[in-house]
Amino acid sequence: MSALSAIILAGGRSSRMGQDKATLRWGGRTAIERVAALARACGAEQLMVSGGDYGLPFTPDPEAFGGPVGGLLTAAARLPAASRLLALAVDAPTLTPEDLRPLLDAAAPGAAFEDHPLPLVIEASALPRNLAPDSPLKRLVERAGLRLLPPPADALARLRGANTPDELDALRRAAHEIA
Repeated sequence: MSALSAIILAGGRSSRMGQDKATLRWGGRTAIERVAALARACGAEQLMVSGGDYGLPFTPDPEAFGGPVGGLLTAAARLPAASRLLALAVDAPTLTPEDLRPLLDAAAPGAAFEDHPLPLVIEASALPRNLAPDSPLKRLVERAGLRLLPPPADALARLRGANTPDELDALRRAAHEIA
């Protein structure tokens, strides 16, 4: 299997959440700590955070509020030894390695879940590096030729993550009091 590196997309303060989603507490750890631990549990040899300094290797987003594609491409450029990339969103801190297994087991060029472009696994060589940084993430998935897999039914709330206060409440309930 190819060397796996992980990119955590951490966009900073959310106007809908009223705070930085990376610093939300989950079971005694911040979301960024949980997602970094998930990446390592999935076998990531290198880790890069796109969007801010949380005590981990990071790169700032190429433009403020520019969307995930610019951050993903910028972080990928800082991981030259990576042949496979696992892209994770900091707002989905309760995913498990088992949830991600179908993506990790996918053949080249990689895969994403239907209707949930993050997380995704992509071969670095399949990254469409000529995409505009503000392109929709779904365009990156299409242009890279990633396979779309059905998401695990029991992981839907965890895949959706906490992007609004209502989603945060639903995710905390679904995660059985890990908050």
